[in-house]
Amino acid sequence: MIIGGGVIGLAIARALKQRGLDAVTVIERSNFGREASWAAGGILAPQVEADAADDFFQLACASRDMYPRFAAELKSESGVDVDLDVTGTLYVAFSETEESALRERLAWQKREQLRVEWLNADAARQLEPCLSENVGCALRFPSDYQIDNRKLVQALAIANEKAGVRLISDCEALRLKIEDGAVFGVETSKGFIGADTVAVAAGAWSSSFISTEASADIDVEPVRGQMLCFESKPQIARHVIYSSHGYLIPRHDGRLLAGSTTEHVGFERSVTDDAIAKIKAMAIEIAPATQTLPLIDSWAGFRPRAKDGLPVLGASDAVQGLIYATGHYRNGILLAPITGDLIADVIAEETEPPLLKPFSPNRFAKIREMHTSRFSQPTLTEF
Repeated sequence: MIIGGGVIGLAIARALKQRGLDAVTVIERSNFGREASWAAGGILAPQVEADAADDFFQLACASRDMYPRFAAELKSESGVDVDLDVTGTLYVAFSETEESALRERLAWQKREQLRVEWLNADAARQLEPCLSENVGCALRFPSDYQIDNRKLVQALAIANEKAGVRLISDCEALRLKIEDGAVFGVETSKGFIGADTVAVAAGAWSSSFISTEASADIDVEPVRGQMLCFESKPQIARHVIYSSHGYLIPRHDGRLLAGSTTEHVGFERSVTDDAIAKIKAMAIEIAPATQTLPLIDSWAGFRPRAKDGLPVLGASDAVQGLIYATGHYRNGILLAPITGDLIADVIAEETEPPLLKPFSPNRFAKIREMHTSRFSQPTLTEF
């Protein structure tokens, strides 16, 4: 059983069916894929923001590289084209400080033999004429893509339904039922559902129904992100364009998305005047032509963030049969394919893939134990 029907939960369900599991159920508190998965920008760009080739970067790149095949298979399974766009991503600089940061990123990524290109101001504007005259230089990441996240949700839901996954919407998980240290099922708003394996993929709500005893010190909080949508016909840009203040995402259908904020306000979903003004200013700084584009939509969503900002992936040591697939924060769309495959391996094969080890849910309990041990030892000042 999977709690959470966003792209993560649906990707896990699909991967489990591919491994031959018969009874796969996904419950979703509202409508499938209408929370963070719907509010996202669909950017698949691990290289743009990374400062080092660490464990998270390796996981993110591996998932990004799965997308061409993932998108093609979903189209075959569902009939929905998820609009994978492989044009690439730009990161522009407006100051000497920003240029220095881009040169550092260029240097380490070149050492790692990653695809990245340096563009001077003229070359950047030749590639994207919409760019401001104040842009001094840019990096281009040819392998960082984008996808239409809302079409991705639709494709995954249809593919799962056709594969025989039991999808239950408007079904809120109220309490995880545990007996003798093992999962027994879930109490939901539609009654009790028995299960000896439960994958928690409930995004920002992942901490709401699990007892402290079972959670292994896991605390996933909501982080609000606000987005704007302009009408751009014809489209003013081809690449996803980043700056230090935000990003623009051109869609094939003439929408231009702009975002985003990072706000610790709980589950307050409001779109605020202040955020609208800041996002508009960011968009105009990158591409002055956005000033004349009609604003046609705005929304807010809740990113699920764990204490250390990293995903929480794998089996719990505290409770047998409890699996976590949450805390993806700003990277749920990017990490959906690899999360689905790796968590399906944990459940179906009862193995821990090496890529998951740095993101184990048990890391928080180990940190607490180390902290307790360090401060429980007597010192000279205690005597």
